[in-house]
Amino acid sequence: MFDRRQVLIGGAAASLIGPRLAWATAETERRVIFLIQRGAADGLATLAPTGDPAYAGLRGELAAELMDRPRLGGMFALHPALERIGGLYGEGQALFAHAVASPYRDRSHFDGQNVLETGGERPYERKDGWMNRLIGLIPGAPRALAISATIPAALRGSIQVSSYAPTNLPEAPQELLQRVSMLYESDAQLHALWGEALQTRAMAGDLAGGTQRGAVAAGQLIASLMAGPDGARIVMAETTGWDTHAGQRGRLNTQLTALDALIGALKDSLGAAWSQTLVIVATEFGRTAAVNGTGGTDHGTGSLAMLLGGTVAGGRIVADWPGLAATQLYEGRDLKPTQSIDAVLAGALAGHFGLDPQRAAPLLFPGGAGRPLTGLIKG
Repeated sequence: MFDRRQVLIGGAAASLIGPRLAWATAETERRVIFLIQRGAADGLATLAPTGDPAYAGLRGELAAELMDRPRLGGMFALHPALERIGGLYGEGQALFAHAVASPYRDRSHFDGQNVLETGGERPYERKDGWMNRLIGLIPGAPRALAISATIPAALRGSIQVSSYAPTNLPEAPQELLQRVSMLYESDAQLHALWGEALQTRAMAGDLAGGTQRGAVAAGQLIASLMAGPDGARIVMAETTGWDTHAGQRGRLNTQLTALDALIGALKDSLGAAWSQTLVIVATEFGRTAAVNGTGGTDHGTGSLAMLLGGTVAGGRIVADWPGLAATQLYEGRDLKPTQSIDAVLAGALAGHFGLDPQRAAPLLFPGGAGRPLTGLIKG
């Protein structure tokens, strides 16, 4: 016989809460989260080189809110939307690697993302991704999870991984949800369960929704899926909307505000586990040095990567700055890459998981890691 409470909760809330994942206990407390910025995020606005004499002239109106910002390292100004990330920098838990790029040198989003995720030298030359290969290098092969409807390229490979995404079923009408909430309001047990269901539903919203509230919920969701001894230890989440060809100033502010809220929610929700966490934020390529005629920027080359978390030896910027004068730009239009993003990621991942960086780098990034950059993680 079914109890009425079981029927109501099962029927009304089951579609709002995803299935619990039953995993074996992880052998490592170290966690890594890869947040990919699909669309080519503008590193020249995220961490603006306001100390470069050519910057203000190239950027025009896009430089207005950045020129008077406090400078980090005597050269760079962090975008004002990144308040929480700026706080992490001050606490020594954020490191910025500027003028970085994968081996890819054209400007196709799909091809650039494929090279970034697979660690290859050319698009589609590899069938597996660097995150899948990373799993095999860590004792116990920790559980990996994609916050996505499908497994992204970075996590594809011979080692099985899981994915988590909201249901594709039609959304329940808001009026129905309100009526159910009223129905359960006088029942202490049902009210609490229903409230939890609604909260989980909110958490399962789009990571790239661009709203601060949605980003906080997404960060809480990711942290919940990594919590406890049986939680995931390797997670990839996708954000979109970074292709700012027009009206960049307002659009990028919205994007960065949401990213900052997501990082803040991750830190808050992971609690003590944040001290064992590395968050990587990276994009497929950068954007042009000069603003275009519609207040935006076009596809570029060199960009910015962020390393955030309790294990990061942060509070600094790693950059061999190439300059923004006309003769210093790549192909006369883009920030010239002076550091391999693969070398940055290989060094950070090796340090984070206690791997030999010289051995791990060519396995993780056979296309372009070269000599991995060390000293990015606390000893």
